Amino acid sequence: MLLRYAYPPYPVGWMSKEILRGYVEGDDPVTGRPLMQEIVDALTQPLTEDEKNPKVAERPKRPRLLKKDTVENYKRMFIENGWTDGMPIVLPTEEKVAEMLTGTDHPPDEVVGMMSVTTHEERYEYTVEKVAVNAVMAGARPEHFPVILALAASQEPSMPSSTTSFGRMVIVNGPIRNQIAVNCGSGAFSPFNFANAVIGRTYTLMSFNFGNARINENFTATFGNVTNYNNMFAGENEEESPWDPLHVEKGFKPEESTVSLFRGWNINHLGMSIGGMRVSDRMAEVMNGVSSMIPGGTFVMDPLVAKNLKEQEGFQTKEDFRQWLLEHLKKPAGPFMRPSTVNLVVVGGEWNPMFTTTDFVYTQTVSIDKWIPKSGIRCDERPIRMPSPVTCKDGTCGIR
Repeated sequence: MLLRYAYPPYPVGWMSKEILRGYVEGDDPVTGRPLMQEIVDALTQPLTEDEKNPKVAERPKRPRLLKKDTVENYKRMFIENGWTDGMPIVLPTEEKVAEMLTGTDHPPDEVVGMMSVTTHEERYEYTVEKVAVNAVMAGARPEHFPVILALAASQEPSMPSSTTSFGRMVIVNGPIRNQIAVNCGSGAFSPFNFANAVIGRTYTLMSFNFGNARINENFTATFGNVTNYNNMFAGENEEESPWDPLHVEKGFKPEESTVSLFRGWNINHLGMSIGGMRVSDRMAEVMNGVSSMIPGGTFVMDPLVAKNLKEQEGFQTKEDFRQWLLEHLKKPAGPFMRPSTVNLVVVGGEWNPMFTTTDFVYTQTVSIDKWIPKSGIRCDERPIRMPSPVTCKDGTCGIR
């Protein structure tokens, strides 16, 4: 369908009423015609012959294989075509893609989903094999592939286009965390873990290649968001959390493996109780200072904070704390009218009772289990692992 468009000047957000009225009473910067008259005409004038008989533009299909060339030329080609995040990649040869495909029983030509970084462009269809190509590029291994396929099945881009600068957070729950060594504890959001790094990065590459992200064409973030590189990928520390895991709250069973997606802008780091203040009071105080247009928020907290809230302050469940928080927010509770808009995620290694306050809203949880081979996770004979974080089980930390 051919739609009629009229464009105001930019920016429109946070502009004065006088400037916005000037936009309305002025001209469309694209066509040069008076904006309001253009809108009236678009709504009232009869359709043209071209509009009655629109010609559907078909984008050319991308070839499955590239022409033979040198390794250096391939690396340059991937960068210059916008198929990467600008960092070095593993070239997706047929052999490497075939190896990645052993990470699932699903056929290579099975359609996983469709994606676009915008709401007004054609959504690109992608298959299991195309997901494998991006996983290889990011340096992932077959053991990571079920999680990557679940991310792809969400059909949500990691970088949704906006004139603002969205970020992402991805949280894994269930047995697969330990099977593929996803970091849920010390430094979980830091670059110290192989699985966290390559899975999170694959999500970004899929947004380029499936969502067709193109800077200033359909991706218009003012300055972008550093979380887009690996999308704050981590596992929830279920073992040390005193509450139900995130995926159980969302209707899944404890023994199921899932990936949950969050989207927002702001991260207020390093919150903690100060001057003898109760942790809950401090969390409410910090949340009051988070400014956002997004209707919701998420606390990411070290297990020490969660245990304090339950054992010292009496919040037996996450729901108890959410209800209390809604009652103690000083600002209007518009974005927080429902407890379900506030999420609590337990991540960290018990080095300090700290929490992070974000305006990230929960979007969905996707099952990983359907993508796992019937024979189990496909691990290398000697799985690749970075040095494991030291835990606090020896009593040197973990103050309650």
